[in-house]
Amino acid sequence: MILLLRNIWRTLNQGISFIWRLHQIPCHKCEYFTNDYRLKCTVHPKKACSEQAIGCFDFEPKTAACNACQKGRTWKFRKGSLRVN
Repeated sequence: MILLLRNIWRTLNQGISFIWRLHQIPCHKCEYFTNDYRLKCTVHPKKACSEQAIGCFDFEPKTAACNACQKGRTWKFRKGSLRVN
């Protein structure tokens, strides 16, 4: 019983540390991240969304005008104004 509890505890600790490490991947917050499965990153396509991307030297924070931020938005033109949904 003690061995079973120890193994469960060890597995939980390993899982939590792995998930914590994955949350350190900055790709989804980067300007070069395309949000497309065919080409995830325009600078480092092989390292994108992997543990190798942690600490990427080419990381640039997203701006409001980046292409990945615009995906899924619809632009409506009204008389005299522009509105984003």
